[in-house]
Amino acid sequence: MKKRFVVFLSFLVSAAAVAQTIPREELIFLTAAWKGERFKDGRPKVPDALVERAKKIGIEEAWQVLDNEGYKHQFEGNWKMVHDDVPVVGRAMTARYLPSRPDVDQQVKERGRIEGRKGNTNAWPIEVLQKGDVYVAEAFGKIAQGTLIGDNLGTSIFTKTGTGVIFDGSVRDLSGLAKIPGFNAFVRDFHPSFIDGVLLMGLNTPIRIGGAVVMPGDLVISEREGVLFIPAHMAEYVVGMAEFIAVRDRFSKDMLKTERFNAGQIDNQWTEEIKTSFLEWVKKHPEEPPITRPELERYLQKRTW
Repeated sequence: MKKRFVVFLSFLVSAAAVAQTIPREELIFLTAAWKGERFKDGRPKVPDALVERAKKIGIEEAWQVLDNEGYKHQFEGNWKMVHDDVPVVGRAMTARYLPSRPDVDQQVKERGRIEGRKGNTNAWPIEVLQKGDVYVAEAFGKIAQGTLIGDNLGTSIFTKTGTGVIFDGSVRDLSGLAKIPGFNAFVRDFHPSFIDGVLLMGLNTPIRIGGAVVMPGDLVISEREGVLFIPAHMAEYVVGMAEFIAVRDRFSKDMLKTERFNAGQIDNQWTEEIKTSFLEWVKKHPEEPPITRPELERYLQKRTW
């Protein structure tokens, strides 16, 4: 019994030592479906090459693939953006904020002071950001005094990540943020106030962004319609399927324009003639992702239209 108590106490000490961050073992447990490389903090590390491919897929196609696989709570819309035409794509680094409460606020900030953390708690997540991360924060939709960053912190975030942020909250200094080339923020609104009454209560922990469930390491893609959070273990499949759907649609339009095949043929199970025509069409369009016959058969087994 004594031994178990010592082990339990050690667990509490090690958990406290990383301030608000869930233990690495817990994060690995929650993302057990991911079998690839991980960051030191336990987050799944979707390969850089796959992140680059994800920048070219459409959010509608990716949503469709996830929905077909039973992932019904991965999209969130209704955002305001710094730029309408700058997508935010990368690996999720999550943070959860709650309204502050004096006793809890004092404890969390004192622990942060002992650990050497500087500034308000909204600056702490920025310390752990890495290249390719997308800072995703659940901040209970607070607008006035819910401004998690301004242009100074925005500059720091973009310098570290090269991407942007997704905040279920607000930001300030819109004009300054708009001057950071390549940066974008999906937020609930903008407000001139300074942050107040908000306390960081979770770092690299599961969060909820509107109707979406977000895990640390999820692949984040975005367009004007909204933001999609792709589970890391689904990323390669979703990106591959989304690429195929887009190529298939471009091929289909070409066939319909030339009247080689009619709509009834294109929108039903493909015949061998259509499959062969598709593969020949792909070869004639080197800008399209290459698709082999086995890959085509595998994609067609997952009916996506």
